[in-house]
Amino acid sequence: MAKHAGSRPDQQAEPTIVNRKVPVRHKNAEYRNREYLSEKEVNEVIKAATHVGRHGLRDATLILIAYRHGLRVSELVALRWDQVDLSQGLVHIARRKNGMPSVHPLRGPELRALRRLQRDYSENPYVFVSERKAPLTPDTVRKIVNRAGQRAGIPFPIHPHMLRHATGYKLANDGQDTRTIQHYLGHRNIQHTTRYTELASERFRNFWQD
Repeated sequence: MAKHAGSRPDQQAEPTIVNRKVPVRHKNAEYRNREYLSEKEVNEVIKAATHVGRHGLRDATLILIAYRHGLRVSELVALRWDQVDLSQGLVHIARRKNGMPSVHPLRGPELRALRRLQRDYSENPYVFVSERKAPLTPDTVRKIVNRAGQRAGIPFPIHPHMLRHATGYKLANDGQDTRTIQHYLGHRNIQHTTRYTELASERFRNFWQD
C-alpha cells in the first residue's frame, strides 16, 4: 500500500493528555464531615494563628474579623481602612456576589486588634496586606486559615468560608431572628439563610427533660 507523502515509519504520534496525572478534586464530604466550625473551634484557630509565622497579629485579626462579620474571602481581602470607623466602633461591609451591604458594630476584641494592626499598616489603604504592602490574595488567606487550623489541632482541613458558615450557625443557635441573620450576612435570598436555622441545635434544647 502506498504511503502518504511526507510520512515516516518512525514518526511519533502527537502528544496527548490522556495519560497525564491531574489532581482530582473530591467532594467536600470526603475531606470533612461538616462545612462549619463551632465557636470554640474558631477561638482555638484564632489563638493558634498568633503563633504561626511572622504575622501572628495580622492573621489572628483576619480570622477574627472574618468570623465576627461573616465575610467571604473576597470581601476580606478587599477590606479597606476607610470602611472601618474605630472611633465609633463600626465597619461598613461591602458584600460581593450581589449581596446586601450593611454596617456592623465592632466589639472590644475587634477594636483592640484593629487598632494594633493599624499602627503597623496605617500607611496602606487595605487592612490585610503582605510584607510587600500589597493586599493579601484569596489563596494566601486560604493558606493562613488552613495552617492555623492544623496548628489548632482541628482534625480536618479548614478553609475561610467555614468561618462565614460558623457565623451563621452561631447566630442561629443564639436565637437570632432569621431575617436579621439574613441582613447580617448580606443574603439577597432568605433561603440561603435558613440552612443555619434548620441545623440550629438550640431548637431542640427542651425536647427532653432529664
